[in-house]
Order: sequence, then structure tokens, then C-alpha cells
Amino acid sequence: MRWRGQLSFKFLLLGLSLLLLALVSIGMTMWVTRQLDGGAAAVNEAGRLRMQAWRLVSARHGGRSEDEIQQLVAQMNASIELLYRGDKTRPLFVPWNEPARASFAELSQSWQTLQPYWQTPAPADPQALTRLVDRFVREVERLVSAIEGTMTRLTAILNLFQFFMMGLAVVAAVFTLYVGYLYVIDPLQRLRAGLRQVEQGDFEVRLDEQAPDEFGEVAAGFNHMTGRLRSLYGGLEAKVRDKTRDLEAQRARLAALYEVSNFLTEADTLEALAQGFAQKMRRLANADAVAVRWSDEASQRYLMLASDCLPQELVEEERCLVPGTCACGQPMANARTRVIPIIPADDKLLGHCIKAGYSSLVSVPIRLQQRVLGELDLFYRNEASLTSDEQGLFDALAGHLANAVENLRTEALVREAAVSEERAMLARELHDSIAQSLAFMKIQLSLLRAAVLRGDREQMLQSVNELDAGVKEGLQDVRELLVHFRTRGHSDDIEQALRSTLNKFEHQSGLKAHLELSGHGVALHSDVQLQVLHVVQEALSNVRKHAQASEVWVKVVKGPPWAFAVRDNGRGFDAAAVNGAGTSFGLQGMRERAAGIGAEVRLASTPGQGTEVVLTLPQ
Repeated sequence: MRWRGQLSFKFLLLGLSLLLLALVSIGMTMWVTRQLDGGAAAVNEAGRLRMQAWRLVSARHGGRSEDEIQQLVAQMNASIELLYRGDKTRPLFVPWNEPARASFAELSQSWQTLQPYWQTPAPADPQALTRLVDRFVREVERLVSAIEGTMTRLTAILNLFQFFMMGLAVVAAVFTLYVGYLYVIDPLQRLRAGLRQVEQGDFEVRLDEQAPDEFGEVAAGFNHMTGRLRSLYGGLEAKVRDKTRDLEAQRARLAALYEVSNFLTEADTLEALAQGFAQKMRRLANADAVAVRWSDEASQRYLMLASDCLPQELVEEERCLVPGTCACGQPMANARTRVIPIIPADDKLLGHCIKAGYSSLVSVPIRLQQRVLGELDLFYRNEASLTSDEQGLFDALAGHLANAVENLRTEALVREAAVSEERAMLARELHDSIAQSLAFMKIQLSLLRAAVLRGDREQMLQSVNELDAGVKEGLQDVRELLVHFRTRGHSDDIEQALRSTLNKFEHQSGLKAHLELSGHGVALHSDVQLQVLHVVQEALSNVRKHAQASEVWVKVVKGPPWAFAVRDNGRGFDAAAVNGAGTSFGLQGMRERAAGIGAEVRLASTPGQGTEVVLTLPQ
């Protein structure tokens, strides 16, 4: 049977054999040892017989009582009976053989001869009793000698067994080592050598499978494993090569995306953007020519925005395409990335490309979210194909172009909005200052013309004086505008700019100006400071023009929140009517400036008690 060849069975059989030998040897040794122990106890008990015999003699001669003598006789009988039957509770027995049996028979006979002397009064001849006792002692000694002879033989046998067991142990150890080396160590060494070869990349190594044991099965499994590793390693190398190729392609695509994206972020005009993109796409796609077309959503046409290596004749012929009249310029409803083979039979849609010698066309829509902004056309003189990765790359690059164009458009709108805002600011400044002065002078010119026609010299002189005052006020407004436009905030603190503004105000108006500051807020941003100064300057200008005041107080609370108050001691006015109208004294302009920084302007005034303009910034 197959299990008989297993290594475990072999070691089990070896172990059982050695165990059986050991058990037999140990059993024999225990038996011999028990015989020796029993014989030694019998020798001791026989020695007691001699002692007891002489005690009887001494008791008889010493005149002991009969009871004591009978007790000694009973002990003697018990000892002889013990020698004959042995003691099961302890190893005490006579190793019977012919000499021992003969000696014990003589001893028993001698005791039977001697025993009557102890059952009668003291004999007449003590010498005869002594002789009988001597004879009994000699019989005891012969029994002891017979037992000792047997024990000597048993001791020799015990020593023989011990030497045998020692030799058996040595042989078993040597045999076990040999069997272990033959069936365990040597196969393990071969297996380890095979594993080292596998670690070094040698998957051709093979182990001997002939052994009908577990190591044979291990060798078969090892050979199967190396075969699988060889096949897997070969397949893995192929997969690694394919993966490396894919990674390299991905790296190239990422590099292309980075290069094109970096260029798109740096281009500052639509023409440079489109032309550079066309050049980079031609190199990236290995195309023979590239065209970038932009859609005119109003007229549903595609305009040639840029091209690279495209024949000039083809550029002129396809500068403007109507969707459907050419393979290029897809209708926006079903625009998609596609490869278009250029065949002579289709000269109606591809006539220009056929004349230019192109064989394939790749059309990529330029999308911004769901809107089609244009189309990218790649021309090839040989047959072209498009993988899914290449399609994804081209779509991504086209999307980047769309975002870049949209960013340019957004930046243009932002610049336009900034220009519009600046123009509106100039309009507000001109309206709030110079326009009012010009309107006043226009009225005075009308009065002067009427006075000249009437010949009214008094009226003419008054109109001239008014015109002179208006011109001076206009010049002053111009100077104030220049001051406004040149004013810049201070990143650390607005106090310096306010003091400079108040010094100029005192010089121009002759009014006394006071600056009061309180609080310790975080410094304002420079843009916010600029708008705050404009509001304060506008309020001071209104004080100079309309308040008829003698003093002005500017109070600043350094937040949070920041607050700026301009208060005068002038004539005042009906604030409710002005707030309802929202126009007088440049209030609308101040509110617009405040709204630009998220602030609020509040006007408070009472006739005869002055006016206060409060600018409160958000927290």
C-alpha cells in the first residue's frame, strides 16, 4: 500500500521498534532487579534466623520464662514460614533453585529436630543443644550461600542487560541519525539548493521525484511551482513591457498636456493662442497640417482662426465654411471626434483635401461645457487611425483651448468693465464739480448777453464778476480733481492721508479743520483707503461750496467697524428732502463709492445747525 512508503510510516515503524526493544530491556531489567531485591530481603531474613536461634539458646540458659521462650519459638516459625512462602507486600522471596530448595529442606529438618528442645524444660545436656543449634546455623548459612549464588548470577545478567541497553542506545542513535540524514537532511539540502537557484531567477531547476515519501511529493510540488513560476514570469515580463509602454504613452500625453496647457496660460492674444496651439498640435499628433476653426454662432459658419503647414490655396478656399458643405465644419448638434477617410469618390465634400493630396482627416470639436466653440482639423497624407487614448487626449487639449479662449474673453470683459467703471467715475467727478461750475457760467453768459443787448452796464459788470468767480471756482474744482486722482492710501495707517487732505482743504478754503481719532483697529487695505479718502474729500468739497461754515471736524473711529464723520457748523438744510431725492451735493457719487467697498453713507443735517456725513465700513 502507498502509505507504507510514507516517511511518517517509516519513522513510526522505527520508533515503535526502538520502543519495543527498550520496553523489553526495561522489563527484563525490572524483573532481574526485583529478583535481586527479593533475594537480598531473603538473605536478611535468613540472617535473622541465626540471631533468633542464638537468642533461644541464650534464653534457655538464662532461665527465661517459658512464655518468653515460646514467643521466640513462634517468631522462629514465622521467619521460616516467611522464607518459604515469601512476602507479597514487599519484594521478599527466595530465588528457588535446586541448591536453595535442598538447603531449605535441610534447614527445615534441622529446625524440626531442634524445636522439641524448646517445648520442654531445660535439657540435661546443654552441649547437645548447642551442637544442634550450630547445625541449624550451618544450614542457614548454606541457604544464604545458595541465595547469594543465585543473586550473583542475576547481578551478572543485570550488568549484561545494562551493557546491552547501552549498546542498543548507541546503535539506535547512529541508526536514527543515518535514517534522518537519508530521508530528511539530504532531501532538505537538495530542496534548499533548489530554492536558492529559484531565488537567483533560475526557474529551470528540477528535483528528483522518485522518492515514494512526503519529500517526493514536495519535490513534485516544487517542480510544479517552478514550472508555474517560469510561465508566470514569462507572462509577467510581457505584461511589464506592455505596462511600461502604456506608462510611457501616458507620460507623453501628460507632458503634452502640460506643454500645451502652459502655453495656453501664457498666450495673451487670440491670434497667438490659436497659432501656437495649431503648431503644437501638429507636432503632437504627427499630422501633416492643422487647422483651427472658430464658429460664428450668429451665422452658423466656421471661420479659419489659425493653421499650420496648410497650403495657402486651401486656407483661402476654406477660410469660411458653412456646416454641411464640407467634411470639416460639423453641424453643432452632432459634433464629435471622428476619423474621415478622404476618397476621390467623395469629391463634393472633400474636393479641396483631395487636390491638396491628403488621405485622412481627424476632426475634433472644440467644446466649452455643452457649447461647440469651434473645430480642430488634423490632415494626414497617409491613412490615419485614432485610439481611445489619443481621442481622449485630443478632446482634452481641445477643451483646454476652449477654456483659454474663454479666459481671454473674460479678461477682455473685465478690462472693458474696468474702463467703463473708470469712465463712470470720471463722469461723476466732472458732474459733481466742473459741470456745476460750467452750468453756472452758462447762466451768467446768458445774463451778460442780455445786459449787452440792453446796454445795462451795471448788469454787465455784475455778470462779469460772477463769471470771474465761476472761472476761479472751476479752476479750484480742477485742482481738487487732480488731487483726488493723485491721492493714494497708506497701507499702515490712513491718518497721514487724512491730515494731508485737511491741510490742503484749509489752504484752499480758509476754513479751520480738526481731525479726531479714536480706537485701535486693523489697518485698512490701500484700495479701501482710496475710496474712503474720495468720500471724505467730496464731503469737504460740499462743505466749501455750500455749507457757509467756519469750521469742519473730521472724526475717525478705528473699528471694528471703521467709521468716518465729516461735520460742519454751516447753515444746514432739510436732510429728509435730500435723502429722498438722492442727488444733491454729490451724495449719489459718495454712495456709489461706498457701495463699491461694501460701506454705507448716512447724511444728517438740520437747518441752521450744520451737516454731518457719516461713512461706516463693514466689520
